[in-house]
Amino acid sequence: MTHDPADLTLADYLDGAREMAAAGRPYLAHLLAEEAARRVDDPATARSIRAQYTDPTTDRG
Repeated sequence: MTHDPADLTLADYLDGAREMAAAGRPYLAHLLAEEAARRVDDPATARSIRAQYTDPTTDRG
């Protein structure tokens, strides 16, 4: 792992999102996935990432 956040890659953010989701930290997973989605050039891929890690604080009811 790198010590400089500027050196993180898309894969680093997605790995972190998966780890946080598995650890029961959905909001952190969402934040990491959101940053990954910002780094993607393809809008469809960005939407897919966001759909996998939705914001758990959003009230959908």
